Amino acid sequence: MSVTIAVANQKGGVGKTTSSVSIAAELALRSLKVLLIDLDPQASASSGLRIDLPPEGDDLYDVFFGKRSLSEIVAECPSVKGLSVVPASRDLVSLELEVGKKQGRELILTSELKLISHDYDIIIIDCPPSSGLLTLNAMGAAQGILVPLQAEYYALEGLSSLTKTIQFVKTTFNPTLELYGVFMTMFDARTNLSAQVENEASQFFKGKMLKTRIPRNIRLSECPSHGLPISIYDPTSTGGRAYQALTEEILIRLGFDSTKLNDAVSNG
Repeated sequence: MSVTIAVANQKGGVGKTTSSVSIAAELALRSLKVLLIDLDPQASASSGLRIDLPPEGDDLYDVFFGKRSLSEIVAECPSVKGLSVVPASRDLVSLELEVGKKQGRELILTSELKLISHDYDIIIIDCPPSSGLLTLNAMGAAQGILVPLQAEYYALEGLSSLTKTIQFVKTTFNPTLELYGVFMTMFDARTNLSAQVENEASQFFKGKMLKTRIPRNIRLSECPSHGLPISIYDPTSTGGRAYQALTEEILIRLGFDSTKLNDAVSNG
């Protein structure tokens, strides 16, 4: 049975897409079959892996209206074996208005994933920076949520809103949803602010903070322009090593045998 994880934060610019792409690629390098779903209309995860967006009428937007299935639009990542991608559709920006108040609209993605989830070990969903219908669909389909948290003061302001959204989903249509973990991004150990934000977040998310911190790293900023995840572009950079450690930490929390998976990386 596959595990579906939504990478979510209602605040933009926190490293959500970088984290989704980096974690998905790291998982695939460990010989897991991984599906990355780009649910953000900005399509940054798709472009960052050089995945072409399907034409209108054959894209993710049409999946939400039953005109296409997810299996019809899945693309293979050219740079990472074992990583498949559902590209975004820029038409998704109007989805909430188009769907209206259709009953079960929060569970459309759940229904679609049931048809293909057996083909994958782990499914990663890159959510848009909002609490709208797309994010609700992601949380409805997921077993767990990962939250990237930028090491800046204003990043803390949206935490209560995020937890309310998670609680709403749990009490209405996905009672088994869990918060798998929160991790710091753009972390600078030289500043008091980063340490302060991490401390406050640790108190807010008791027992849910992951140990790995993702640092500010120019190589992480460069890889999307090359269409490569950091695990391929520069795995020995500080950003590359950080996402390797974060992925390992996530696998341990999920109960995977990280020793065997790390052997797969070494032998690959």
